[in-house]
This record gives sequence, structure tokens and C-alpha cells, in this order.
Amino acid sequence: MSIKVAFIGAGSLTFTRGLFRDVLTVPELQDTKFAFMDINKRYLDMTAELCRKDIRDNGLPATIEATTDRRRAIQGADYVVSCVRIGGLRAFKTDIEIPLKYGIDQCVGDTLCVGGIMYGQRNIAAILDFCRDIRQVAKPDCLFLNYANPNAMNTWAANHHGRVNTIGLCHGVLGGHYQIVEVIKLLVNGNRKPGDRGYRNITVKDVDIICAGINHQTWYIKVLFDGQDWTARLLEGFERHPVMTKTEKVRIDILRRFGYYSTESNGHLSEYVSWYRKRPDEIRKWIDLSSWINGETGGYLRCCMEARNWFEKTYRESLKEKMRPLTPENRGHEHGSYIIQGLETGSPYRGHFNVVNNGCISNLPDDAIIEVPGYVDRNGINIPRVGPLPLGCAAVCNVSVSVQRLAVEAAVHGDVNLLKQAIMMDPLSGAVCDTDEISQMADEMLIAQAEWLPQYRKAIPQARTRLVAAKRDGTYKGTNKSKGAARIPVGGISKKEDWAGREKATIIQAFSATAMQPALRDIRKAQLPSAGYTEKIESRQESGQRGFIDIRRLHNGSDGIVFLRAISRARKGANGTLLLGPDGPFKVWVNGKAVSAHPEGTNPAIPAQYQVKIRWQKGGNTIVIAIASNHGNAWGLYAGVR
Repeated sequence: MSIKVAFIGAGSLTFTRGLFRDVLTVPELQDTKFAFMDINKRYLDMTAELCRKDIRDNGLPATIEATTDRRRAIQGADYVVSCVRIGGLRAFKTDIEIPLKYGIDQCVGDTLCVGGIMYGQRNIAAILDFCRDIRQVAKPDCLFLNYANPNAMNTWAANHHGRVNTIGLCHGVLGGHYQIVEVIKLLVNGNRKPGDRGYRNITVKDVDIICAGINHQTWYIKVLFDGQDWTARLLEGFERHPVMTKTEKVRIDILRRFGYYSTESNGHLSEYVSWYRKRPDEIRKWIDLSSWINGETGGYLRCCMEARNWFEKTYRESLKEKMRPLTPENRGHEHGSYIIQGLETGSPYRGHFNVVNNGCISNLPDDAIIEVPGYVDRNGINIPRVGPLPLGCAAVCNVSVSVQRLAVEAAVHGDVNLLKQAIMMDPLSGAVCDTDEISQMADEMLIAQAEWLPQYRKAIPQARTRLVAAKRDGTYKGTNKSKGAARIPVGGISKKEDWAGREKATIIQAFSATAMQPALRDIRKAQLPSAGYTEKIESRQESGQRGFIDIRRLHNGSDGIVFLRAISRARKGANGTLLLGPDGPFKVWVNGKAVSAHPEGTNPAIPAQYQVKIRWQKGGNTIVIAIASNHGNAWGLYAGVR
């Protein structure tokens, strides 16, 4: 008998399609009934049509119903997946821009700080409605899988107030795992390069981890390689890494001072604590602008706005793409499909899940939502006891848990005093603002987001009265005119300021591409294909920089290799340079000759990170790049010539 999986917020194409495809790579789940629900019918229909194409291309019995009726989608569901952003980008913009008026500079604003707290107020009002529908019309033992941020707050509200069995899921632990592997590889090999005698390649399968804490502040408390715990050696490796010393300055400083590496990016972590973003003139010291995720002011907002534009532009092209097989080797790494597989088929799976603590981490509160290792099979989801976190790590988490508890209770009850207390207790907000500023800022945000905050409908007129009075009597505090310490406008920076301008390079505007090919353990063994370049990818802006070739629609989160081909023309034979910035292992051929290979390539994509000396021939020069999808984590690469 087939199961039913409902997606709420299914208009989020990249996530929905990725998890949908992952489920269908499991033979026993290929007759699943999917229900896609979103209030944005246009994006809902676009996502559903692309997913139906996957079903048709692979000849599977699965079905999709797309609807704007949430109860209809949830009716009879075995699993409900939430990937919603209540208020969309319009609300998200106020999460970033109103706090800036009070001096609070956020990179992401979706977990803690003012942006995360207000995001929680909007989401929790909806989450409780979802839970009511699940209790009333879903299967009695329906499992709610929450992917939406702020993950801990949403999962807290659903479990404690929505009375629905809910697991919060996030891929942050996996990203840090890959970074730790790169560091261990550096420590083991020293100055040896791939291809040198004695060089040892190391993968995530070789390094085991135990990670525990709270979502986006989870700590790698044990790192096992070759039978030994390498936790104490990680700082040495990170401080020697040529890329991460630039892109992960905050995380390395936290590692230096607390002894343990933390999940989430430099940009995320910098806004969860009080030390790195409180003085505008010091923020740039701790961030890196090669990618938004490294700390750019409002970086995630800009990235989301540009991604929306990219989705709309490439949708028609995606409908024409060749069949992408739904096979186990093309499966992504999101936990959701593995949990469903484990519960339905008994196939065991170990991951990191967000669950109610209940004593698992002994020095965090029992009611907190923690992120810890978990095991899944037909017997259910089982969470082993972790014990106490290191004292400093627990202290950091306990501060955030207090903010989360206040924010959840505020959202559930529409309590303005609790909301303001949550912001006061937030580390970065409290480091930047005094209590009067926080009170006014909260009022201003309630007013700006009123349409998504039904629980505050009685309190918002009073907030409006207070704000009007402050502006009238000259006590209004939101007078900061700064656009942020490191703001990049949507659409990017000027040509003179971007990487191609600095490097005096010509951007490769488009590549033809193959469908994704099987993964190789060593990219250096990739062979140059003679045909199959049937896809076209035009460059776009990413992180404010021109010339990015986005390969995600070709790999859709699964593991493999994509080959890219372009022709670069030279007026005469001359020495030159091919400039590349991939975020995965890659190999390059020019005019049929292999000229470079880097199996160590990894996230993030940094423009012009690799510069390959080339003798350009007069006329057309054929450039072919094989880039590994990096286990589904690679977005693509920057490419230019000089």
C-alpha cells in the first residue's frame, strides 16, 4: 500500500524537487502519493510540473496532487513536510532592514537575532494551524518533518503546543563534516598534493563524528579518524587551511576559544553571539565577501531574491532538460527521505535530528529542542543519550535556548512583553541596542509585519500609537542611515569592483553541458567525452559577482560529475590564463589536453581561486571542465579567461 507525503510550502522548487526525487530513488517508495500545497499558485504549478516530468521520464507510478487547500493536502497523509517561509521575501526584507535602522547588522536573520525571532513569530502562528490540521485529518501516527527556519522554534512550538510528533531537520551538520574532512586531509598529507607518492585521499566515510547542541549551534564534540579522536587537532588544521582561514574566521575563533568546531556558516554564527557584529567598523574584520554565507550584510536575503529571479528565468529550460534517472546513486543527502525509508522499509539510518531534549543532553533544559545523533528503522526514531556538553558550549547554547523559549511563548500567546524580552536577551541585539531601542524596534516590526501576525492583532494598534508618539516627540530611535557594513545590492556590484574587473579577465558567458555522469572517487581519472553536450547554461550573478555557472538543476542534490564545454576565441596565439572558482573537485582540458585537476576542490566557490597558465592558439580554443557535484553540495563555478 502506497504512502502519502504532503509538502507545505511546495513552491520552494529546489528543496521540494530535491526531497521528492530522493524519496523516489527508493524502489519501495516509487508509488508514493505526493500532495504539494502552497499559497503561491504560480510557483506551486511550476514546481509540480517539473516533478511530474521526473515521474513521466522515469515511468513511475507515483502521483502528485497540487493544491492551495492545506487541509486537502494533509488529508490522510503519513508524513507532512514543512518548508514554508511565511511572509515570503517581502517579510524577510523587513527582518533585515528594520533592525539595520537600529544598528543591528545581520547576514541571515532566520534563526536568532531580531530577524530570527520575528521569523518565528510569523511561522509559529502558521505552524499551530498546520498541527491542528494534522491532528484532525492526517493519519493518526503522521510524522511532521519541519525543515523551515527558525528550526528549533518551529519544532518547539509544534511539539509542545501543536501536540504533533515533530522532527526538525537541517543539513548544517553535514556541511561542517565535509570541512573537517578537508582539514584532516591537510593534516595527514602535509605538503603532499594529489598525485604525489604517499598522498592519502580521505572522504566523509573515513571520518566519523558526534555532533550535539541546538540547531545551527551544534558542536562537533568527537571526530574519529583512524581509531583516534582528532578533535584537539582541528584548530591546527583550520589555521593552516588556505581557504577557510579567510572564509570561516568566526568559526575558527570560536574553535580557538571554546575548543570545539560549530555547525553553520561564518555568517550564521556571527549573528548568534555578541562578539563579531556589534561594531560596524569591525564587522569586515570577521567576514569574507567571496560568498554571501561568509557574512555579507543581508546576504541571504539578496541570495534568495536573485535565486527567485533565476528560477523564473530557467523554468522553461528545465522543462526541456533530458531525463534525470531516479536511482540510488543520484540520491541527495537530506535526512527526510532516509527517515521515511527507515520507518517504512526497516532500512537503518543514522543522522542528526532536532528533537525535544528530555534529558538527552544533561546540561541543557529538558524542554529545549536539541540537535543530536539519531537512529531510524522500522522500530521508530531512537535518540541515544549524549550526556553533558563541554561547559562553554553548553553556556552558549543555554543563552540561545532562553531566547527561543521566550520567543515561542510570545508567538503562541501574542505577548508583546515576552517578544521584547526575547529580543533583549538575544546576544547580538542586546550588545547593540538599549532597552528603549529594542522596544521601539519590536513595535516597528510588529507594525510592518501585521498581516502575518494574527496573534498580535489586538496589540499592534497600541504599538502603532507608541511609535507615532515617539516620532512626534523626537524620541524615535531608528535613525541609523547605514545600509550595513558589507551590503551588496541585488544584481551585484559594479564591473570594476567584481572579480573579473580586478583580474582583468573576460567572463565565459555560457557553457554547453552534459547530463550528470556517474561519480568518480578521483576526478583526475575523468575521461574527456566527445559528445553529449545537450544542455546550455548561461552565466549569472552569484554573491554579487558575475560569471557564475550554476549546475544545480543538472545534479539536483545528487552525487556525480557534470562536463561543461565552451569556446574561447583568441585573435592571436599568446600565453594567457584560465581563471576558475569551483566549489567541488574539478578537471580541465584545453584543446583536448588535460591542463589541471584538483580533487581537493570544495565549497565555497571563490572567483579566480585557481589560475591555470595556458598557451592560447589563434582562433577558437575548446575548454572542457569536469566538475563533481561534491555529494550534491556544489552550486557550480566562476569561469573567465585572460
